[in-house]
Amino acid sequence: MDALKNDEIRRAVRQQYGRVAESRAAGCGCAPTCCSTPAPNAEALSQQLGYSAEEVGTVPEGANMGLGCGNPQAIAALKPGETVLDLGCGGGFDCFLAGQQVGETGWVIGVDMTPEMISKARANAEKGGYRNVEFRLGEIENLPVADGTIDVILSNCVINLSPNKPRVFAEACRVLKPGGRLAISDVVATAELPEEIRKDMALYTGCLAGASLIAEVEAMLLAAGFQEIRVMPKEESRSFIREWAPGTTVADYVVSAAIEAVMPR
Repeated sequence: MDALKNDEIRRAVRQQYGRVAESRAAGCGCAPTCCSTPAPNAEALSQQLGYSAEEVGTVPEGANMGLGCGNPQAIAALKPGETVLDLGCGGGFDCFLAGQQVGETGWVIGVDMTPEMISKARANAEKGGYRNVEFRLGEIENLPVADGTIDVILSNCVINLSPNKPRVFAEACRVLKPGGRLAISDVVATAELPEEIRKDMALYTGCLAGASLIAEVEAMLLAAGFQEIRVMPKEESRSFIREWAPGTTVADYVVSAAIEAVMPR
């Protein structure tokens, strides 16, 4: 996005999600117009994205804010004892679900650059009595995580918000163990986005205007060092993307996708 500086983008994203963390409205991150409309139900939104009723009912109240564009848990195949990292953890929803799957012998780390989100996630962890989940303040382009310590990286509709996606994937590669895997839900572009959409900051912070072409995502993952790369677009996702930005044509250009990749052994 040449018209905007990286720091300006980060500042806008941080401000937007700080407001989301402090509001009671669901889904106001990945939906640029929703904060001016009645708040949708977070549980219903998450089930629309692929989570089960059981999953949305087992996390602390307030952890699920209806954000995201899919369910990375569905492709992560988490195992007891694994160490999991969630990029852009928000209120901790996916971290708490992962914590249940990896069990007492596993560990989950959530990273978010928004202080209000980290505070909210830590409060939710305390409320839910989670002892195998922690939250760290930091940027996904500069992860506060040691080299080669993570088994699985999750992320849900966050990497599209980064103005430096190659750096995000390079950092993911750095912190993963050999054989570690990436399980991401994110918004990707199926056609080149028009300039007026790319310049729209509301659409950028709403998880839409920052989407990269599928071929670009694959190339970035390959350049970072990943193998077994799979980007699986979900055409049906255009229906809820239209609801995110009514009155625009952005749903003609982007979809939600499941993204998988593996670190070489």
